[in-house]
Amino acid sequence: MKLLKYGKIIFTILFAIFIIMNTIAFFHAYKFTHFSNSKAEKTKSPEKLTSFEKAKILFFGVNNPKPKSTKFPSQEYQTLKLQSNKEIECWLIKTEKSKGTVILFHGYGGEKSLMIEKSDKFIKLGYSTMLVDFMGSGNSEGNQTTIGYKESEEVKTTFDYLRQTGEKNIYLFGTSMGAVAIMKSIHDDKIKPKAIILECPFGSMYETVYARFKRANAPTFPMARMLLFWGGIENGFWAFSHNPTAYAKSITCPTLLLYGQKDKSVSLTEINQIYANLKGSKKLNTYKDTGHENYLIKNKIEWVKDISGFLKST
Repeated sequence: MKLLKYGKIIFTILFAIFIIMNTIAFFHAYKFTHFSNSKAEKTKSPEKLTSFEKAKILFFGVNNPKPKSTKFPSQEYQTLKLQSNKEIECWLIKTEKSKGTVILFHGYGGEKSLMIEKSDKFIKLGYSTMLVDFMGSGNSEGNQTTIGYKESEEVKTTFDYLRQTGEKNIYLFGTSMGAVAIMKSIHDDKIKPKAIILECPFGSMYETVYARFKRANAPTFPMARMLLFWGGIENGFWAFSHNPTAYAKSITCPTLLLYGQKDKSVSLTEINQIYANLKGSKKLNTYKDTGHENYLIKNKIEWVKDISGFLKST
């Protein structure tokens, strides 16, 4: 009888822990994939948090205000509203005697104004540019982000728009989540850009969530899988299938893959697996002393040289 009694107590405790962990994962997943309209400051990166702040996040989640444009292009530009799975806002900057148009896609927690400096570099090289706010960011509709899964539909929308205007030389540039959205759109929608430039795409949705927990020194098992499960359920897709490493097998156009050797969000193993799976002509360039950040901060001269050389070869 005592064993039965203790067994029930242990089961009750374990069941309660299971419910608590799933509840925490549920709320974390929602905050991870939905921006708030709060004016509170965005939660700092895990490396900059104190132990108390990390513990607070463990129970209450991150503060993720909707990203808003902080600056605007210095060149004359056209603001476009395009209907995709959500209404998205874009800036189109046309240059004289353009060699083609580069569409720029931002990363997680970003918006199109963060692409202005890179847009300027492409413009100096003789290309028109199109800067895109993914759904939930900037002036695009909603507050939801799916880390590149549904954003891939918006890649197709912008690509199709330029095709309909008569543009034949369309290049796609994406950083982190933006790179992943490009890869998924080529895989799912069979779009055919002239070439693509990918900065630090993650290998799979699970790996990027796992890395996020690891950076915060939080238990990766089983919380990473729980967050992934609930994140997919809340956003209407199976998150475990979001796999850029597999998407790479469908990419046959010329590809430049860029990576920072000190990236704590994306491993070199992930990058090498993606690179190995790319089917077309390809090149991988890495930057020393560089993490998951804007490569122009520490590598402006080298980045411009890499981009220029790649575009000339396509």
